[in-house]
Order: sequence, then structure tokens, then C-alpha cells
Amino acid sequence: MTLTHYKILAEKITYTGAELKSGWVQRQTGLEGDAAAAFLGPCRVATEDLVDLDDARDGFHIRAAEMAHVIIEHQGLSLQATVLRQRLLASILCEMLRERGKPVKREGDDLFYDGRKLTVSIAAPSRHSCLIHLGINVDPEGAPVPAVGLAELGVPPIELLETLLQRYQKEMSTAAHAETKVRMVD
Repeated sequence: MTLTHYKILAEKITYTGAELKSGWVQRQTGLEGDAAAAFLGPCRVATEDLVDLDDARDGFHIRAAEMAHVIIEHQGLSLQATVLRQRLLASILCEMLRERGKPVKREGDDLFYDGRKLTVSIAAPSRHSCLIHLGINVDPEGAPVPAVGLAELGVPPIELLETLLQRYQKEMSTAAHAETKVRMVD
């Protein structure tokens, strides 16, 4: 269960939460199996469309003028394993930004810069797969919480998405290889 391929979409797409469903990545990219799609666009997730039940119960919503979005679909993976991969994705992003001299802090699956929120993320099951959405603020205007974006940090979003997905793909590939090179113990 590695991430075999990904595609960065040219068109801007407004993320509403409806994109987080089985088959969306394949329909947008033509890629089958474990795959990812990345794109730029606004974020407008209404309370009733939130997947996080705590956030929905508390009446939250998600807004940003522009985000860099990643949607990953993994086939045949448990929700627990998907949540761990979601946190790995956030950790890779955190590491990448620190390499650029940006002192970001990770709390679970969220990244913060100077006490302001940089990302939103969710891992969710579907009938056929498990999915991850990671939204990275580019322009956080309209966010319901203090937020920061890649524009303020001087980080180009497309370049960031490309490197993030390359590194995630490498982690999945090397983890799969690690499974093949050990013997069973008693």
C-alpha cells in the first residue's frame, strides 16, 4: 500500500469537503489505486459538511481565500493506519518548512507558525478506501481562527506541493521495502 503516483492539477478548485470521497482522485487525475491529487483554490467547508464530528458539533467551519490542497486515497487501509499516515504527511511538511528556516510547530495533524494556524487536515474512511485531506493556507483571509499562509512565509505553493508529495511517496515506498527485508521472530 504505497502511494504509487500523484498529480498536481492545473485548474483551481474550491475545496468544500465534497472532494473528500472515494474515487474523486481517480476522476480528477485518471490515476488508479493509491494516488494523490494536489491543487490550489479557496476553501469553504460549511459546518454541516465537516467530517470532524467534534468540530461540527461545536459549529465550526473552515474558510480561506486560497489553500494548497492535497487529497490522498489509500485502498484497503484501516482508519488508524490512515491517521498515522496523515500525521506523517504533516511531519514531512513541518520538516520541509523548518529546512526553509520557518519555525513551525506540529500539534497532531496541524501546523502552526507564530501561534497562528497554517494547515487543516482530516483522515476519514469511505466504503472503499481511506482518505486524507491536507489544506495549507496560502492566503488565509476569511479564516475563522488566527491563521498564516505560505504567501506571508514566502514559500511557493506549487513547488511545496511537488516536494511534499515526492517525499511522502518516498516514505511509503521505503516503508513497503522495509516490510520485505525482515524475517519473522518468535
